[in-house]
Amino acid sequence: MDKQVIISIGRQYGSCGHIVAQRIAEKLHISLYDKNILQEIAEKINRDYEKLKKFDEKPRNVWFSRRLGEHSNSLEEAMANMQFAYLRKKAEAGESFVVVGRCADSALAGEKGLVSIFICANMEDRLHRVIEADKLSEREAKITITRMDKQRKEYHDAYSEKSWGMAEAYDMCLNISGMTIDDAADFIISYVDLVIE
Repeated sequence: MDKQVIISIGRQYGSCGHIVAQRIAEKLHISLYDKNILQEIAEKINRDYEKLKKFDEKPRNVWFSRRLGEHSNSLEEAMANMQFAYLRKKAEAGESFVVVGRCADSALAGEKGLVSIFICANMEDRLHRVIEADKLSEREAKITITRMDKQRKEYHDAYSEKSWGMAEAYDMCLNISGMTIDDAADFIISYVDLVIE
């Protein structure tokens, strides 16, 4: 790839957004960054990944953290800021990559090659996927979807001036219900080719 492309994928829980992101990265032969960012950071700072991951993609807990000016003792904020710095470093180095979540659409705002995508799907399809993947009842799947979408929104909106899942916050929103994973990945790649000079 002769031009830098950074594809930020936001997604509803159960929409297959992560799988679409993986397929895009495979097709373009570029890196995929998701929770593996935290794994690398944990190794770098010599911390246990399992302990750190409970703070991943979560907003600051206002009951257990304090802020003084720009300083905070929030582990959630520390994890978010380390991941933002990691992504900015990759972008500044000219690397092309796909990133899932991590508020990358805001953390990398202004990067020339950035295209932000939000993937959604019909609730029926999301329920089916969560029931199958997580081995849950329909009721449990509904609760999980509601909880995870709320958590993603709170995390995103804590670090962004734009609202998670709102069309105007992204370059493209795509409902992949009725599409195959490959169709969705190819559609997004075609769009990226059009908008990145």
